[in-house]
Amino acid sequence: MYLNTPSRRTIRLTRRGRVALIAAGAVVAGTAVAVPLLSTGEEEAAKPTSLVIPEGWRAGQVYAAVDKALSLRPGSTKKSLEKLDLKLPNEADGNPEGYLFPATYPLERDGKRATPDSLLSAMVDTANKKFNGAPIAAGAQRNAMNVYQVVTIASIVQAEAGNKADMGKVARVVFNRLERGMPLQMDSTINYALGRSTLRTTEADTRIESPYNSYQRMGLPPTPIANPGEDAMRAAISPVPGDWLYFVTVKPGDTRFTADYAEHQRNVAEFNAQQKASPRPTK
Repeated sequence: MYLNTPSRRTIRLTRRGRVALIAAGAVVAGTAVAVPLLSTGEEEAAKPTSLVIPEGWRAGQVYAAVDKALSLRPGSTKKSLEKLDLKLPNEADGNPEGYLFPATYPLERDGKRATPDSLLSAMVDTANKKFNGAPIAAGAQRNAMNVYQVVTIASIVQAEAGNKADMGKVARVVFNRLERGMPLQMDSTINYALGRSTLRTTEADTRIESPYNSYQRMGLPPTPIANPGEDAMRAAISPVPGDWLYFVTVKPGDTRFTADYAEHQRNVAEFNAQQKASPRPTK
Protein backbone atom coordinates (compact mmCIF):
# COMPACT_ATOMS: atom_id res chain seq x y z
CA MET A 1 0.00 0.00 0.00
CA TYR A 2 1.21 3.40 -0.96
CA LEU A 3 -1.07 5.95 0.64
CA ASN A 4 -1.42 6.60 4.33
CA THR A 5 -4.97 7.12 5.49
CA PRO A 6 -6.53 8.22 8.79
CA SER A 7 -7.98 5.47 10.94
CA ARG A 8 -11.61 5.23 11.96
CA ARG A 9 -13.12 3.62 14.99
CA THR A 10 -15.66 1.51 13.17
CA ILE A 11 -15.98 -0.24 9.85
CA ARG A 12 -19.12 -1.73 8.34
CA LEU A 13 -19.09 -4.55 5.81
CA THR A 14 -22.35 -4.21 3.95
CA ARG A 15 -23.89 -5.78 0.87
CA ARG A 16 -22.77 -2.87 -1.24
CA GLY A 17 -19.78 -1.95 0.87
CA ARG A 18 -16.59 -0.73 -0.70
CA VAL A 19 -12.97 -1.75 -0.38
CA ALA A 20 -9.93 0.42 -0.76
CA LEU A 21 -6.71 -1.10 -1.96
CA ILE A 22 -3.02 -0.51 -2.31
CA ALA A 23 -1.69 2.77 -3.66
CA ALA A 24 -0.22 3.59 -7.02
CA GLY A 25 2.04 0.80 -8.16
CA ALA A 26 2.44 -0.54 -4.67
CA VAL A 27 1.12 -4.04 -5.15
CA VAL A 28 1.57 -6.66 -7.79
CA ALA A 29 -1.91 -7.36 -9.01
CA GLY A 30 -3.23 -9.49 -11.71
CA THR A 31 -4.46 -12.89 -12.56
CA ALA A 32 -2.29 -14.04 -15.45
CA VAL A 33 -2.69 -17.81 -15.82
CA ALA A 34 -0.37 -20.01 -17.82
CA VAL A 35 -2.31 -23.25 -17.86
CA PRO A 36 -4.20 -24.95 -20.67
CA LEU A 37 -7.87 -24.15 -20.99
CA LEU A 38 -8.89 -27.50 -22.32
CA SER A 39 -7.98 -31.09 -21.63
CA THR A 40 -8.61 -33.41 -24.57
CA GLY A 41 -7.63 -36.81 -23.20
CA GLU A 42 -6.11 -37.66 -26.60
CA GLU A 43 -3.62 -35.50 -28.40
CA GLU A 44 -5.48 -35.59 -31.69
CA ALA A 45 -9.04 -35.73 -30.34
CA ALA A 46 -11.50 -33.78 -32.45
CA LYS A 47 -13.27 -32.36 -29.42
CA PRO A 48 -12.09 -31.61 -25.90
CA THR A 49 -13.51 -33.81 -23.17
CA SER A 50 -13.16 -31.46 -20.23
CA LEU A 51 -12.81 -27.79 -19.36
CA VAL A 52 -10.23 -26.57 -16.86
CA ILE A 53 -11.04 -23.36 -14.96
CA PRO A 54 -7.91 -22.06 -13.18
CA GLU A 55 -7.97 -20.30 -9.83
CA GLY A 56 -8.25 -16.53 -10.09
CA TRP A 57 -9.98 -16.30 -13.44
CA ARG A 58 -12.59 -13.60 -13.82
CA ALA A 59 -16.08 -14.44 -15.01
CA GLY A 60 -15.36 -12.98 -18.44
CA GLN A 61 -12.47 -15.40 -18.90
CA VAL A 62 -14.68 -18.30 -17.88
CA TYR A 63 -17.40 -17.32 -20.37
CA ALA A 64 -14.84 -17.13 -23.18
CA ALA A 65 -13.43 -20.55 -22.25
CA VAL A 66 -16.91 -22.11 -22.30
CA ASP A 67 -17.57 -20.60 -25.72
CA LYS A 68 -14.31 -22.06 -27.01
CA ALA A 69 -14.85 -25.47 -25.45
CA LEU A 70 -18.34 -25.80 -26.90
CA SER A 71 -17.43 -24.23 -30.26
CA LEU A 72 -19.92 -21.40 -29.73
CA ARG A 73 -19.80 -17.90 -31.10
CA PRO A 74 -17.91 -15.51 -28.81
CA GLY A 75 -20.31 -13.94 -26.32
CA SER A 76 -22.81 -16.82 -26.41
CA THR A 77 -22.23 -17.98 -22.83
CA LYS A 78 -22.40 -14.48 -21.37
CA LYS A 79 -25.61 -13.83 -23.27
CA SER A 80 -27.13 -17.06 -21.94
CA LEU A 81 -26.90 -15.68 -18.38
CA GLU A 82 -30.09 -13.76 -19.05
CA LYS A 83 -32.01 -17.05 -19.20
CA LEU A 84 -30.26 -18.98 -16.44
CA ASP A 85 -31.47 -19.46 -12.91
CA LEU A 86 -28.19 -19.98 -11.10
CA LYS A 87 -28.34 -20.71 -7.37
CA LEU A 88 -26.49 -17.59 -6.28
CA PRO A 89 -26.68 -15.83 -2.90
CA ASN A 90 -29.02 -12.85 -2.69
CA GLU A 91 -26.06 -10.51 -2.30
CA ALA A 92 -24.79 -11.48 -5.76
CA ASP A 93 -27.83 -9.93 -7.46
CA GLY A 94 -27.52 -12.44 -10.30
CA ASN A 95 -23.79 -11.85 -10.90
CA PRO A 96 -21.88 -15.19 -10.70
CA GLU A 97 -18.45 -13.55 -10.23
CA GLY A 98 -16.71 -15.43 -7.43
CA TYR A 99 -19.01 -18.46 -7.73
CA LEU A 100 -17.64 -20.03 -10.93
CA PHE A 101 -15.54 -22.43 -8.92
CA PRO A 102 -12.10 -23.31 -10.32
CA ALA A 103 -12.04 -27.03 -11.19
CA THR A 104 -12.14 -29.46 -14.12
CA TYR A 105 -15.59 -29.97 -15.64
CA PRO A 106 -16.55 -32.76 -18.10
CA LEU A 107 -17.93 -31.64 -21.44
CA GLU A 108 -19.99 -34.78 -21.84
CA ARG A 109 -21.94 -36.82 -19.31
CA ASP A 110 -24.21 -39.81 -19.86
CA GLY A 111 -23.92 -39.31 -23.58
CA LYS A 112 -25.08 -35.69 -23.43
CA ARG A 113 -22.90 -32.79 -24.54
CA ALA A 114 -22.51 -29.96 -22.03
CA THR A 115 -24.17 -26.59 -22.54
CA PRO A 116 -23.39 -23.15 -21.09
CA ASP A 117 -26.31 -23.73 -18.71
CA SER A 118 -25.00 -27.08 -17.46
CA LEU A 119 -21.41 -25.90 -17.10
CA LEU A 120 -22.15 -22.63 -15.29
CA SER A 121 -24.69 -24.40 -13.07
CA ALA A 122 -22.09 -27.05 -12.19
CA MET A 123 -19.56 -24.35 -11.29
CA VAL A 124 -22.03 -22.48 -9.07
CA ASP A 125 -23.25 -25.69 -7.43
CA THR A 126 -19.65 -26.67 -6.69
CA ALA A 127 -18.98 -23.25 -5.18
CA ASN A 128 -22.06 -23.48 -2.97
CA LYS A 129 -20.96 -26.88 -1.67
CA LYS A 130 -17.47 -25.56 -0.93
CA PHE A 131 -18.52 -22.22 0.55
CA ASN A 132 -21.68 -23.01 2.50
CA GLY A 133 -20.35 -25.94 4.50
CA ALA A 134 -17.82 -26.06 7.28
CA PRO A 135 -15.27 -24.60 7.68
CA ILE A 136 -16.02 -21.62 5.38
CA ALA A 137 -19.46 -20.79 6.74
CA ALA A 138 -18.23 -21.20 10.33
CA GLY A 139 -15.19 -19.06 9.57
CA ALA A 140 -17.37 -16.31 8.12
CA GLN A 141 -19.53 -16.30 11.23
CA ARG A 142 -16.46 -16.24 13.46
CA ASN A 143 -15.28 -13.11 11.67
CA ALA A 144 -18.71 -11.45 11.83
CA MET A 145 -19.16 -11.67 8.06
CA ASN A 146 -21.42 -13.46 5.65
CA VAL A 147 -20.10 -15.98 3.15
CA TYR A 148 -20.36 -13.56 0.22
CA GLN A 149 -18.05 -11.11 1.99
CA VAL A 150 -15.55 -13.91 2.61
CA VAL A 151 -15.64 -14.84 -1.09
CA THR A 152 -15.02 -11.19 -1.95
CA ILE A 153 -11.99 -11.02 0.36
CA ALA A 154 -10.72 -14.34 -1.01
CA SER A 155 -10.96 -13.00 -4.56
CA ILE A 156 -8.75 -10.06 -3.59
CA VAL A 157 -6.30 -12.40 -1.87
CA GLN A 158 -6.22 -14.60 -4.98
CA ALA A 159 -5.46 -11.60 -7.20
CA GLU A 160 -2.90 -9.95 -4.92
CA ALA A 161 -0.87 -12.84 -3.48
CA GLY A 162 2.11 -13.90 -5.51
CA ASN A 163 2.01 -17.42 -4.10
CA LYS A 164 0.18 -19.63 -1.62
CA ALA A 165 2.60 -18.76 1.19
CA ASP A 166 1.66 -15.05 0.98
CA MET A 167 -2.12 -15.53 0.97
CA GLY A 168 -2.54 -15.57 4.74
CA LYS A 169 -0.51 -12.35 5.07
CA VAL A 170 -2.42 -10.57 2.32
CA ALA A 171 -5.67 -11.56 4.02
CA ARG A 172 -4.37 -10.16 7.32
CA VAL A 173 -3.56 -6.83 5.64
CA VAL A 174 -7.14 -6.69 4.34
CA PHE A 175 -8.56 -7.42 7.79
CA ASN A 176 -6.22 -4.99 9.55
CA ARG A 177 -7.12 -2.15 7.23
CA LEU A 178 -10.85 -2.83 7.44
CA GLU A 179 -10.68 -2.97 11.24
CA ARG A 180 -8.89 0.38 11.32
CA GLY A 181 -11.29 2.04 8.92
CA MET A 182 -8.58 2.41 6.30
CA PRO A 183 -9.18 2.07 2.57
CA LEU A 184 -7.66 -1.14 1.23
CA GLN A 185 -6.17 0.56 -1.83
CA MET A 186 -5.66 -2.66 -3.79
CA ASP A 187 -4.56 -2.35 -7.38
CA SER A 188 -6.47 -5.52 -8.22
CA THR A 189 -9.82 -3.79 -7.80
CA ILE A 190 -8.72 -0.97 -10.10
CA ASN A 191 -7.65 -3.58 -12.64
CA TYR A 192 -11.04 -5.24 -12.37
CA ALA A 193 -12.85 -1.96 -12.92
CA LEU A 194 -10.74 -1.26 -16.01
CA GLY A 195 -10.91 -4.83 -17.34
CA ARG A 196 -7.16 -5.31 -17.34
CA SER A 197 -4.29 -6.92 -15.43
CA THR A 198 -1.18 -4.83 -14.89
CA LEU A 199 1.55 -4.11 -12.36
CA ARG A 200 1.30 -0.36 -12.69
CA THR A 201 -1.47 1.82 -11.31
CA THR A 202 -1.26 5.53 -12.05
CA GLU A 203 -2.58 8.40 -9.98
CA ALA A 204 -5.20 8.96 -12.69
CA ASP A 205 -6.32 5.34 -12.30
CA THR A 206 -6.99 5.90 -8.62
CA ARG A 207 -9.45 8.69 -9.47
CA ILE A 208 -11.75 6.67 -11.74
CA GLU A 209 -15.45 6.67 -10.96
CA SER A 210 -16.24 3.08 -10.07
CA PRO A 211 -17.66 1.15 -7.11
CA TYR A 212 -14.50 -0.98 -7.45
CA ASN A 213 -12.19 1.98 -6.87
CA SER A 214 -10.83 0.96 -3.51
CA TYR A 215 -8.68 4.05 -3.33
CA GLN A 216 -11.69 6.30 -2.99
CA ARG A 217 -14.36 4.00 -1.57
CA MET A 218 -14.38 2.35 1.82
CA GLY A 219 -15.14 -1.26 2.61
CA LEU A 220 -15.39 -4.21 0.26
CA PRO A 221 -16.15 -3.90 -3.45
CA PRO A 222 -19.74 -4.69 -4.44
CA THR A 223 -18.83 -8.14 -5.78
CA PRO A 224 -15.85 -10.49 -5.84
CA ILE A 225 -13.26 -9.53 -8.45
CA ALA A 226 -12.36 -13.09 -9.51
CA ASN A 227 -13.14 -16.72 -8.75
CA PRO A 228 -10.96 -17.78 -5.82
CA GLY A 229 -9.68 -21.25 -5.08
CA GLU A 230 -9.69 -23.15 -1.81
CA ASP A 231 -6.33 -21.83 -0.58
CA ALA A 232 -7.51 -18.23 -0.92
CA MET A 233 -10.79 -19.09 0.81
CA ARG A 234 -8.93 -20.64 3.73
CA ALA A 235 -6.73 -17.55 4.00
CA ALA A 236 -9.82 -15.32 4.00
CA ILE A 237 -11.35 -17.07 7.03
CA SER A 238 -8.08 -17.68 8.91
CA PRO A 239 -5.52 -14.98 8.11
CA VAL A 240 -2.18 -15.45 9.82
CA PRO A 241 -1.43 -13.24 12.85
CA GLY A 242 0.39 -9.99 12.15
CA ASP A 243 0.15 -6.21 12.38
CA TRP A 244 0.89 -5.54 8.69
CA LEU A 245 -0.88 -2.68 6.94
CA TYR A 246 1.16 -2.49 3.75
CA PHE A 247 2.75 -4.85 1.28
CA VAL A 248 4.47 -4.69 -2.08
CA THR A 249 6.00 -7.35 -4.29
CA VAL A 250 9.39 -5.84 -5.10
CA LYS A 251 10.16 -8.70 -7.50
CA PRO A 252 8.82 -12.23 -8.02
CA GLY A 253 9.20 -14.19 -4.80
CA ASP A 254 10.00 -11.09 -2.75
CA THR A 255 6.81 -9.66 -1.22
CA ARG A 256 7.44 -7.42 1.77
CA PHE A 257 4.88 -6.84 4.50
CA THR A 258 5.16 -4.11 7.10
CA ALA A 259 3.19 -2.01 9.56
CA ASP A 260 5.59 0.92 9.18
CA TYR A 261 4.68 3.41 6.46
CA ALA A 262 8.23 4.76 6.09
CA GLU A 263 9.55 1.25 5.57
CA HIS A 264 6.81 0.62 3.05
CA GLN A 265 7.79 3.74 1.13
CA ARG A 266 11.35 2.43 0.90
CA ASN A 267 10.04 -0.90 -0.39
CA VAL A 268 7.89 0.89 -2.97
CA ALA A 269 10.90 2.93 -4.11
CA GLU A 270 12.80 -0.31 -4.63
CA PHE A 271 9.83 -1.75 -6.54
CA ASN A 272 9.78 1.31 -8.81
CA ALA A 273 13.52 1.03 -9.40
CA GLN A 274 13.09 -2.63 -10.33
CA GLN A 275 10.36 -1.71 -12.79
CA LYS A 276 12.52 0.94 -14.48
CA ALA A 277 15.42 -1.47 -14.72
CA SER A 278 13.37 -4.24 -16.32
CA PRO A 279 10.05 -2.88 -17.61
CA ARG A 280 7.28 -5.40 -18.12
CA PRO A 281 4.58 -5.12 -20.77
CA THR A 282 1.04 -4.39 -19.68
CA LYS A 283 -1.18 -7.42 -20.00
